[in-house]
Amino acid sequence: MEISVHHVFLPHDDPDASLAFYRDGLGFEVRGDVGYGGMRWITVGPAGGSGTSIVLHPPAADPGITAEERRTVAEMMAKGTFGSIILAADDLGAAFERLERTGAEVVQEPADQPYGVRDCAFRDPAGNLVRIQQAG
Repeated sequence: MEISVHHVFLPHDDPDASLAFYRDGLGFEVRGDVGYGGMRWITVGPAGGSGTSIVLHPPAADPGITAEERRTVAEMMAKGTFGSIILAADDLGAAFERLERTGAEVVQEPADQPYGVRDCAFRDPAGNLVRIQQAG
């Protein structure tokens, strides 16, 4: 039996800014863009159309979430402590430069880590931590 990751979810609070980061900054393709009730879900992923997709979702969409929980999520997003993802690039330097040129918030420039990878880190417009490792 083979199990794979199909979708991962990251919150957003500005769909247009998030779209610019993931589409224009990372070069991802838009696989879906759905609005409902004044909210917007955007599905993006690496160009080529197969593999895992990232669903950028409004964090308040869950009907089971309380007003207090919504405030907590908003506070954590503002501090950059709510969501994160690790990506891999075949050319880390080029990926870093592309995102840096878009004005994305740099958290860490490319560096060799003591745990054996070379990576860099950015915050997306919603505050999610996006780490990019050198592939291979």
